[in-house]
Amino acid sequence: MAHSTLTPVFVGLRTGLHVLFAALLALVVVRVVVVQDDTVWAESGLAALFAVLYLLGARVATVRGPRRALVGALWITGLTAVWVALLVLVPEAAYLVFPLFFLYLHVLPRIVGPAAVVVATAIAVVALGVHGGFTVGGVIGPLVGAGVALLIGLGYRALAREAVEREALVAELLATRDLLAATERQQGVLTERARLAREIHDTVAQGLSSIQMLLHAAEAADGDRPGIDHIRLARSTAADGLADTRRFIRELAPPSLDAGLAAALRRLSQQWHREGLRIEVTVPAGSADLTMDVQTALLRIAQGAVANVAQHAAATTVDIGLTVSATDATLVVHDDGIGFDPDLVGVDTGTSDSFGLRAMAERVEQLGGGLTVDSAPSRGTTVTVVVDRCST
Repeated sequence: MAHSTLTPVFVGLRTGLHVLFAALLALVVVRVVVVQDDTVWAESGLAALFAVLYLLGARVATVRGPRRALVGALWITGLTAVWVALLVLVPEAAYLVFPLFFLYLHVLPRIVGPAAVVVATAIAVVALGVHGGFTVGGVIGPLVGAGVALLIGLGYRALAREAVEREALVAELLATRDLLAATERQQGVLTERARLAREIHDTVAQGLSSIQMLLHAAEAADGDRPGIDHIRLARSTAADGLADTRRFIRELAPPSLDAGLAAALRRLSQQWHREGLRIEVTVPAGSADLTMDVQTALLRIAQGAVANVAQHAAATTVDIGLTVSATDATLVVHDDGIGFDPDLVGVDTGTSDSFGLRAMAERVEQLGGGLTVDSAPSRGTTVTVVVDRCST
């Protein structure tokens, strides 16, 4: 098991079990040495075999896969058989049932483990009664030990389940953290590229365009005056520089928006269609006139909304609609999923537990727009985003 805050607890329990086994087996060995009856060699051999089998449990624990349950069952069966044989010769071997209780609960399946504890308790009580007569202590002792073992075993299993769930949660959180970090880095790169594209468009490209127009006007004003060849060369050079600048702008723009927002949204539809989610996209022709910042933000919001639908909504259909007016751009994403209560999620208060919704809200806030989430259980969800079409 991977290290966790519960690892010391497990180590302590296992160490206690080993110490208990060693102490009880030592008691059996001392009794064999002190009494020295006719079966001393058989008793010594069985005690040694019991110890060896117990130590082999460390190798059994390393077995993985489907064979582990079978190997563990064979091991515990052999250990029990040797214990019963030793119990026939040495009454004190009945005390070894206490560490066996924990082994049954740990190695055997859920129902078989407690059943084995009951059977072993009965064997120990009968053995103590046969050797020294039935007494209250001889009956109550194994019963109390079995009860304590069952309680501790159940607690151990509960702790083990909690440890597994906690490790899975930590692994999921680490994976989510890495994903968020990668997304933030990617978004930072895209934002910087968009900024550079905008700056080049507004400065260098506009300047080259103006120079080209002025040179063209000068050329047209007097095509025969001296130096006209230089003007033509300067105009041609400005035209080449403007073409290169526009190519740089296209390369700096987000790759998914190479063909415009409408094409990017349709590619998004095709991508999720392969995952079994049907997406209908309605985008006007005028969407290409939106600034690169607005197009990027609307695309990312649509991607986030569809991802939320796929993960949480259990929907079959998503409608993505974009309308562009003289001043605003409005994106609407509606699904036919199970919906949710916005008040419980904290959408209206800005304290949503959903990272996707928070990311959408932050993007919209950066553009000075508005985000509305309309949903209810069993009624689907509608996400509406309104931004200034010229926002930067």
